[in-house]
Amino acid sequence: MEQSRLDNDFRYHAPKEGQPEKYMFIRDRGRELAMLINDLVPEGREKSLAVTNIEQAVMWANAGIARS
Repeated sequence: MEQSRLDNDFRYHAPKEGQPEKYMFIRDRGRELAMLINDLVPEGREKSLAVTNIEQAVMWANAGIARS
């Protein structure tokens, strides 16, 4: 892995113009999907993993925006 990639991935990324709105949009859509899953899927490991993976998707999508 290149040093420049590591330097970028492990530094603070101050929000640029327009980024906070993108973060919120992605979080809101993730929350909507998580709520749908919460309403439709029976309690259990599968439901827990589904919600966890939504959390991960939101986090990585927002990291991708921040790191660009």
